[in-house]
Amino acid sequence: MANVPKIGKAVYKGPSVVKEIIYGITLGLAVGGLWKMHHWNNQRRTKEFYDLLEKGEISVVAEDE
Repeated sequence: MANVPKIGKAVYKGPSVVKEIIYGITLGLAVGGLWKMHHWNNQRRTKEFYDLLEKGEISVVAEDE
């Protein structure tokens, strides 16, 4: 009975501050990158629209039939 191994319990140590900071930075960079790609796409579309408008290939005025 003297050499009976003790069974350890899982002890919750609380959040790791360093891990939480790394997770936050990683998530922030990922979402920020997606937002920038969305913004660049909108800028490209707007520029293409105004270029076509300036060339006269498109019009914002409805044609009379």
